Amino acid sequence: MMDSPPGVADLLGVLAYAELTAFLRFAEDATRHAPSLADQAALGGLAAAEYAHFQLLRDRIASLGVDPEEAMAPFVGPLDAWHAQTAPGDWLETLVKAYAGTGIALDFYREAATRVDDETRDLVEEVLADEGRSQFAVERVGAAIKEDPRQSGRLALWARRLVGEALSQGQQVALARPELALLLVSEGDDITRMFARLTEAHGRRMAALGLPSTP
Repeated sequence: MMDSPPGVADLLGVLAYAELTAFLRFAEDATRHAPSLADQAALGGLAAAEYAHFQLLRDRIASLGVDPEEAMAPFVGPLDAWHAQTAPGDWLETLVKAYAGTGIALDFYREAATRVDDETRDLVEEVLADEGRSQFAVERVGAAIKEDPRQSGRLALWARRLVGEALSQGQQVALARPELALLLVSEGDDITRMFARLTEAHGRRMAALGLPSTP
């Protein structure tokens, strides 16, 4: 097994399972909610990118001498629970989840990636690449709100639910995996401040969607 900082296998494991589930959810939502073939193709393209990211992470985990399935196993419950609790009911909810919900989760992993070795950090940055998710969601949600401003209120409530569930699950993961938690905070920092930064980033995403971030 190659030497790596404590918590790296956890970080790669949670990120690998997040990418795998994102692939599965995007593919399912493309079939279930996309209103046109063009939208199906666009979301399917995002799904394909997520699967490619999963493969990179799986291979990196294996190169560390760790079984990828074992590395992902501790995170199956929390991530599956988040997806179950935030299943979108329609196309616009799918887009908000893909952008705002997934975005705050990716910020969580970026926080940890600042405190790992260069090779791992470069890989994490590669797999966290936006892949057009932002533009895809922002354009379509913006157009829908312009056409029917009443959508704004319900989508803002949906986004707040997404971030609340994401922060709750993230806190549970950090508490359950202390070595991963250590990657999330630096000296003089703490989990509370880290989650405050995630919330601020979420507010910026809400503004890009044209949605209020507070009631």
